[in-house]
Amino acid sequence: MRYRLLNPVERDSMVEPDFDTWHEHESTHSIKWQFRVTDDGLRPWDQTGAHQGEDRVLPMWVADMDFSVAPAIHEAIMARARHGLYGYAYHSEAYLESIIGWMKRRQGWEADSDWIVPTPGVVPSIHLIVKRFTQPGDKVLIQRPVYHPFTFAAERNGRIPVSNSLFRGSQHYQMDFEDLEAKVSRPDVNLAILCSPHNPVGRVWNTSELEQFARLCLEHDVLVVADEIHADLTMPGQTFSPFGALAPELVDNAIICTAASKSFNLAGLKTSNLLIKNPKIRAELRDELESTGLFGVNPFGLVATQAAYDQSSDWLDRACAYIADNFSYLERYLAEHLPAFNVLPLQGTYLAWIDCRSLGLSVQELGRCFMEDARIYLDEGHIFGVEGEGYMRMNLACPRSLLEQALGRLRAVLPDA
Repeated sequence: MRYRLLNPVERDSMVEPDFDTWHEHESTHSIKWQFRVTDDGLRPWDQTGAHQGEDRVLPMWVADMDFSVAPAIHEAIMARARHGLYGYAYHSEAYLESIIGWMKRRQGWEADSDWIVPTPGVVPSIHLIVKRFTQPGDKVLIQRPVYHPFTFAAERNGRIPVSNSLFRGSQHYQMDFEDLEAKVSRPDVNLAILCSPHNPVGRVWNTSELEQFARLCLEHDVLVVADEIHADLTMPGQTFSPFGALAPELVDNAIICTAASKSFNLAGLKTSNLLIKNPKIRAELRDELESTGLFGVNPFGLVATQAAYDQSSDWLDRACAYIADNFSYLERYLAEHLPAFNVLPLQGTYLAWIDCRSLGLSVQELGRCFMEDARIYLDEGHIFGVEGEGYMRMNLACPRSLLEQALGRLRAVLPDA
């Protein structure tokens, strides 16, 4: 199957979501499609070399979608753009009510509008939280293998990441609560970052797991940062348990990070929302935002988020179903054609966590196998911590044809795997 390109007129007139269509990314400044990570930072692909056309490297790494946004979001952005004035923006009461309504309808819990602090992204927010609520030299607890910017948020602010590493059970990854208690009881551990759902292993934590994590942190006076950016990407048949629905005293000891960016493909609009029940913590974080000049968000992000939450739930349901089908296809293909690979069950996120350890390749050899031989750009597991060595993370929020081509390339270079 080859890609069908869509011109802008066709794209703007779409009503039904079309997840099978691949969209050209030339001149869009897309990090995913036009850049790669090097030792010197992001660098553009060679525009004239083998990374273009049918032989281009297929990017399935960074976590954004290859799907056009929901029609309501597109229309909201276009309407705002037609206004012609793009000065400083501030959130409205309707924006806050949109977030509250979404959490209530979609996740089954009710926040208060006073809790919401809009910010220009979850990652910069976590950096600010680390700076405000810990001291240089303190330890920040994370759960590797985990989203690597958590490590950066600690290290680049003079803190030390300490891992309460997940362990792989018979069906999925689990938390090590004995190790967690030992680590949060240390006097220099004052902050714990929870990834829920977990990136990259795809776990959706249940209420019991969340309560145990939250209570251990509360007992030892460790503030919880709950990154729930993938919350609405829970796969069919799974149920997301929001941190905000836990006991009030547990929520009072937490900062919940949310955004429409992952669920609705809006990451470039740099808009997120922190939900903070505790007024003292909320006031301190607002002060930190103002002192660093990061208070305020993108005007297009405001209207896009509101359109996502108020008008685009059906689009999201269909996107999740499509991603689940892509995962099922991946499972079947690997079992039939590449049995040396083992993919972990996907409960949430659109990121498949593939176990490649039986190949017996080093970290460097595994990376070359995918990038240079198969010409597929995945995130290498070791970037999520040493616990991820031998794994690869694959983005499944893509047209099926792209997934088919990527797996075909992998089979061609590993015919005996």
